[in-house]
Amino acid sequence: MNWGKSIILAFILFAAFIAVLVTVCIRQDVSLVSKNYYQEELKYQDQIDRIANTAQLANKPVISTSAQHGLTLSFDQLPNIESGELKLFCPANAAADRAFVLKATPETTQLFGSNLPQGMYRARMTWRMQGREFYHEEIIHL
Repeated sequence: MNWGKSIILAFILFAAFIAVLVTVCIRQDVSLVSKNYYQEELKYQDQIDRIANTAQLANKPVISTSAQHGLTLSFDQLPNIESGELKLFCPANAAADRAFVLKATPETTQLFGSNLPQGMYRARMTWRMQGREFYHEEIIHL
């Protein structure tokens, strides 16, 4: 085998490697945090205000998990909530994302479904109380 054939073989192998690499990259599933991330980024000052409002609370919400009850939200201000939502964002699998509506009840604990897929979730809770909006985020493992 001479140098000319070796160089041609090297170019062919390199082109095959690049073709395989491009094929693998195209087939990858890219899950974005949000479909409308640009519009949400424009409204980020509202998010900063929500976080500041939450920082002023004496008692913050606690999101916990258990095998018996699934997902549990404990918050002493639940009776005062006007509206709210708890979103579970799974970075590894967009199909596992869930959203739950918070209800104003006289109790300070709310239970959510126990049939969630296992994994790490980013729990994002937004709620309105006394005319102000709040935001709390924490990482949970199921």
